[in-house]
Amino acid sequence: MPRRNPRPLPPAVAVRLELRDEPAAVGSLMTALGAIGGRVRALATIRRGGMAGPEPDDPTTVTIEVEVESVDEAAVVAALNTVAEVEAIHLTRPMGKIFGKRIIVVGGGAQVAQVALGAVTEADRHNLRGERISVDTIPLVGEEHIASAVRAVADLPRARMLVLAGSIMGGDISRAADELRAAGVPIIALNMVGSITDHVDLVISDPVQAGTMAVMAVADTASFELAKQKGRRY
Repeated sequence: MPRRNPRPLPPAVAVRLELRDEPAAVGSLMTALGAIGGRVRALATIRRGGMAGPEPDDPTTVTIEVEVESVDEAAVVAALNTVAEVEAIHLTRPMGKIFGKRIIVVGGGAQVAQVALGAVTEADRHNLRGERISVDTIPLVGEEHIASAVRAVADLPRARMLVLAGSIMGGDISRAADELRAAGVPIIALNMVGSITDHVDLVISDPVQAGTMAVMAVADTASFELAKQKGRRY
C-alpha cells in the first residue's frame, strides 16, 4: 500500500547546461558526475540550441537540465567543467522546489474541470504555508487513451496522486490502475459506472471534494491519511 507523505527527498543540485549535441556527450556527463559520487535523479532535454560557435563546422548544442543528489554545487560545477562537450553551465533550482508534488487529473472535460477547481483551491491554501503542489489535467475519451495515460503517470516526475474523473471507466483502465498503484502512486476516482471503482484507493462522488482530498492526501501540512480511507466511498 502506498505510504502517506513519504520521506522528503534529499537536497538536489540543479544545473542547466549547453551541451554539444554529440552521441557521447551525455555519457561523458554521467561519468563526470558519477566520479564525484553524484546521484543523477533527473535528466531532461529542454530544447535544441544553435551553433556552439561562429564557424559553419562548429557543432550544434542542446540545452539540458540535470538534478544531482549527494554532492554540493561547487563539486558539481567543478566536475562539469572537466567535460569537453559542456559549453555553458547555469545553476538553477530543482523542479521539486519550484513546482513540487503533482496531482494528475485524467478523464472527461467537465469532470476534470471540477476536480481541478477543488484541487487548485486546496493547493493554494497549503502552498501559502510552504508547500509546493501543482495540478496537471488532461481531458481524454476512450479506454485505450485513458489507460495509456494512467500507465504513463508512473513515469511523470514528482507525480504523487492520480484522480480519475469520468462517467464510465473499466477494462484496461482498471488494469492500468492496478499497475500504477503497484508502482506507488495512489488513485482517487469519482463514483462512476464501470469496474474502476474497485481498483482505486478512494471513491468520491463530488468532483470538487475529490480534488480537495487529493491535495490533502499528499500535503505535509494536512492531517489526512489516505491509507485509513482505503476502499471507502463518499
